[in-house]
Amino acid sequence: MKKRRLLMRSLILTVLIGALAYTLYINFFTSKERVKVGSTAPDFVLTDLEGNKHQLSDYRGKGVFLNFWGTWCKPCEKEMPYMQNQYDFYKTQGVEVLAVNIAESNVAVKSFADKHNLTFPIPLDKDRQVLNAYGVKPLPTTFLIDKEGKVVEITSGSMTERMVRDYMERIKP
Repeated sequence: MKKRRLLMRSLILTVLIGALAYTLYINFFTSKERVKVGSTAPDFVLTDLEGNKHQLSDYRGKGVFLNFWGTWCKPCEKEMPYMQNQYDFYKTQGVEVLAVNIAESNVAVKSFADKHNLTFPIPLDKDRQVLNAYGVKPLPTTFLIDKEGKVVEITSGSMTERMVRDYMERIKP
C-alpha cells in the first residue's frame, strides 16, 4: 500500500514539474511578437479622449506611426515632444501618428497630453486587447505601417527626434 502511494505521489510530482517546466519555457524562451515586419498590421478600433473612434484600416493610403506608451514611462515621455514636432511637419505629407495609451485613466492621459501640448490622436487601449494583439512587451514600442497597411519596422525603447523624423520619412506615401 505504501509503495503504491509513493508511486502515485511521484507520478503527480513528475507531472507538476513537467507542467511548470513547459510554462516557464513558453513564457521565457519563445517569441511573443505576434506582428512581424512584412505582415499586415492587425486592424483595431479604439476611442480617444474626445470620444472619436480610430480604426486602423481607415488610415490606408497614409503612413501610420503607431506608438504604444504609458504616462508613467520615462522614455515614452521623453519621445512625445519629438513625435509632436515631427507630426506637425509630416501630417500634411500623409503621415499619421496614433499614440495608443495602455490601460490608464482618462484624467491621467488628458493631463499628460495637455502638459506636452500633444495634438495627434491618442486612442485608449483600456483592456490591453490591441497591446496583446500586437505582442507588445516593453513600452514604448512603435510600429511603422506603410500606406498599404504593412508593417515596415518595429522599434522598442526611446527614440531621438532624428529617429522619429527618419521613421516618418520611411512611411511617407
